[in-house]
Amino acid sequence: MKGSAMSWRRFVWLVVATVQMVPLTCCGQVATDAKAGSVSTQRPNVILILADDFALGDLASNNGGASRTPNLDRLAAESVRFSNAYSGSCVCAPARAAMLTGRYPHRTGVVTLNQENYPKLSRLRLDETTLADVLRANGYATGLIGKWHCGIEPDYHPMKRGFDEFAGFIGPNSYFGFRLDVNEAVSHGNKGYLTEELTERAIHFVQRHHGDPFFLHLAHYAPHRPLEAPQELIDFYVDKGLEQSTATIYAMIEVMDQGIGKLLSELDRLDLSRRTLVIFASDNGPDPVTGTRFNLQHRGMKYEVYEGGIRVPLFFRWAGQWPSGERDQVVQFIDLFPTILDVCGVSHPPKLPIDGASLKGVLSGASDPLSRPLFWQWNRASPNYTHNAAMRMGNWKLVKPFVNRKSNPKDSDLKPLLFDLSAEEPEQRDVSEQHPERYAEMLKELNAWSRDVERSRKRKMFANGQ
Repeated sequence: MKGSAMSWRRFVWLVVATVQMVPLTCCGQVATDAKAGSVSTQRPNVILILADDFALGDLASNNGGASRTPNLDRLAAESVRFSNAYSGSCVCAPARAAMLTGRYPHRTGVVTLNQENYPKLSRLRLDETTLADVLRANGYATGLIGKWHCGIEPDYHPMKRGFDEFAGFIGPNSYFGFRLDVNEAVSHGNKGYLTEELTERAIHFVQRHHGDPFFLHLAHYAPHRPLEAPQELIDFYVDKGLEQSTATIYAMIEVMDQGIGKLLSELDRLDLSRRTLVIFASDNGPDPVTGTRFNLQHRGMKYEVYEGGIRVPLFFRWAGQWPSGERDQVVQFIDLFPTILDVCGVSHPPKLPIDGASLKGVLSGASDPLSRPLFWQWNRASPNYTHNAAMRMGNWKLVKPFVNRKSNPKDSDLKPLLFDLSAEEPEQRDVSEQHPERYAEMLKELNAWSRDVERSRKRKMFANGQ
């Protein structure tokens, strides 16, 4: 969006706020800019960075320095870090739908990941409201740089789902030779390395909109397949003794880390760090197709609702506002939508019920335990809730075991398992026989949730079939 249009939209928002006698503060609080010693009434910018198939074990701070992630490690040290953070799904598209809507992905219509084979099962329903929709309606410039994966037909394009600007991947592609959809026009013949291209576009977005509140969703493809990276970086990790696949993945992550460092430095240069909420997460765990690599003690990988498939890093940094450190509350991607709106002081009466909860109090240091059950399920194509489903409540986790990644699987007759996640080796020992009442109650709740989200997924369609 051009600067003049953005300035006009911000002017309109200021006039409306003044008429309504609404103070232009974040979350009803007057924010103090400690660096300038003055009081700031500007709403925070938001940068939401999402990696693809990035594991907790990929951080150098978690793997003993096997990888090189100095900027992510610094961001983590400066952030509120959730040690019990979960994606909305064990695969990419549903995870993104949960993050953008605050609702379980089944409700949104995004239940699988292959957009070419299952376009109707991988697009965000048109009656869903995205985070970008709400922020744009409240005066924010909104941009998506990178992966969308919530619909490939024209009506589902990001620029029709709340984003003013979009620059994203059009497959099939290579990291070294790629086409981009840039604001609904195809950009051919791009040179260089994709991850670096996305970084530069993100920096340019911030530069263009630094004078107005903005929401930037930087959705990296790294380290998703195809495994490609600058050869000198791959060689560095191979020389350390890593096998080719892990060496390439760590090289891809290093380029992404360098780019995140450049983006954070640009915020400093523009004096925006104290006015910008930066969030970092990954959409799911590591891809088994690329081999196995270190991921702490977590069982399972992408495609599975075991911890290794859904437990992810989640950092929130707002310099000068929240004390950095670790929080142990159990949180999920459905919480991002209400949290960001709450932190930005944006009121949004939802048309459809929100499943998530605002983490604003927890981010500020409150000890709210956030006691509520959380749920997951995934299988390829139409949902089959006898497969790969899970519920967590406190330290207890019930799992209907993963069977395979085949499409439209038959009903599974595998026995659901109950795990105590506080155990020394979590998700290794079924304790259902030792806790039969808890097991029965959680199974009842998981089945009830499955019926509920399936009813929501099949709610009355629009005339166009959505």
